[in-house]
Amino acid sequence: MDSTIVVVLAVLISLGVGALAGFSVWKLLSVRRYGIARDRASEVLDEARNEQRQVLLEAKEEAHTLRSSAEEEAHTLRSSAEEEAHTLRSSAETEHRDRRAEYQRTEQRLSNREENVERRANNVDRREGDLTQKESDLQNVRSDLDTIKQQRLEELETISNLTSAEAKNELMNLAEEEAKLELAIRYRDMEELAKEEANDKARNIISLAISRLASDVVSEVSLTTVPLPTDEMKGRLIGREGRNIRAIEKATGVDLIIDETPEAVTLSCFDPIRREVARIAVGKLVADGRIHPARIEEMVSKTQKELQETIRKTGSDTITNVGVRGVNTDLTMLMGRLKYRFSYGENVLQHSVEVGHLAAAMAAEIGADVKRAKLGGLLHDIGKALTHEVEGPHAEIGADVAAKANIPAPIVAAIREHHDDDHSSPESFLVAAADAISAARPGSRRDTVEHYIKRLEALEDVARAFDGVEKCYAIQAGREVRIIVKPQSIDDHAADQMARDVVRKIEETLNYPGQIKVTVIRESRSVEYAR
Repeated sequence: MDSTIVVVLAVLISLGVGALAGFSVWKLLSVRRYGIARDRASEVLDEARNEQRQVLLEAKEEAHTLRSSAEEEAHTLRSSAEEEAHTLRSSAETEHRDRRAEYQRTEQRLSNREENVERRANNVDRREGDLTQKESDLQNVRSDLDTIKQQRLEELETISNLTSAEAKNELMNLAEEEAKLELAIRYRDMEELAKEEANDKARNIISLAISRLASDVVSEVSLTTVPLPTDEMKGRLIGREGRNIRAIEKATGVDLIIDETPEAVTLSCFDPIRREVARIAVGKLVADGRIHPARIEEMVSKTQKELQETIRKTGSDTITNVGVRGVNTDLTMLMGRLKYRFSYGENVLQHSVEVGHLAAAMAAEIGADVKRAKLGGLLHDIGKALTHEVEGPHAEIGADVAAKANIPAPIVAAIREHHDDDHSSPESFLVAAADAISAARPGSRRDTVEHYIKRLEALEDVARAFDGVEKCYAIQAGREVRIIVKPQSIDDHAADQMARDVVRKIEETLNYPGQIKVTVIRESRSVEYAR
């Protein structure tokens, strides 16, 4: 028991001594650390003070540098300002001297002009005096002449027993009667001779122009037949579930008609260009044998490019063969498109060439401008190449296209007027006459006489259906209808409105080529009889 207590006490004493020793060591370490930290803080403070002194020195040096540069710049600006002021002062003095010299020269010129004016005034005064003297002398001479003339007249009156007025009237009456008789005879002879010569010459010109030219006749079609090697090819053109025929119609814009016609299919389209593209493309597809939508699109695209080149070459060859100049590329393409355009069974390109030759032949006979007539005749139907794309009569469309292509104004007028009654030049008359001759040539157009008669009757029926119409006539082969109205029922404003109403009715009810001119005539006549 005692030993245990001793051990415990020994342990406690050991622990106390250890704790006291540890505390002493810790305190020594803390003091040492505090000294190290204080020394480090002193070093940092010294470094900060040194750095601050360095920054202040650098700031002072920079301020000194800036002050020096500012003083130099101010000195430079002051010097340049003084130089500029000196320059401006010198230029102002120079300009002042120049102006003073100019003012002196101007004063000298004015002084010289005043002297010249004074000299001219003196000369004018002197000339006026001379003219006054000459007028006085001339007046004396005239007085002497009048006296002599009066004496001679008195002598003549005494000899003839007539006054001068009576003699003058008698001579004038005799001369007037003789002149009237002679003029009447000459007018009658000249009128008869002119009529005979005009009729004979017109017949000769037209006969000669017609005899120089003859053309083939091509029938108009809106359907094209494509031959097939076998009927089996129809199924290949239709394709699985109709995909090939749909691709052809979509790519070409035509209707592909497959019926029971052996070894043939039909293409239907109002546009001859698209129909021709479809015909060539289908022919190539049949010959190639590979028919599917991708091949169809490729073949149609290739055919369109080839046809455009063919159209361009056709237009260029036509213009070269006819022998005209001044036609640009756009008109050449339109001229080539006319190869695939038909009007009443007549090929428009051949008709245009024919009209150009006819107009040139007649122009050569009467002494008109041959080149102008030929080019006007060749281009007169150029608007028909665009009638599917642009609204309006083909004459107006063609004239507008020609004007944009820098065609001379007289030729543009001939194109616009080739269906009108009034013409602005002889060449315009010749183009209209050649157009009528070409269209009226036997076999040129497929329309029958019965069809023309029915169209004329339909025109007259439409016009006659309006109230207030007294008479109506379809003329110019159905290109114009003239309506004579009752003046008691229709006034001028109503006549204008009637013309518009008739035009609207014709457009709604009739089918016709080109344009139809509607003329409403209103006139009042007062008739009395003397009994």
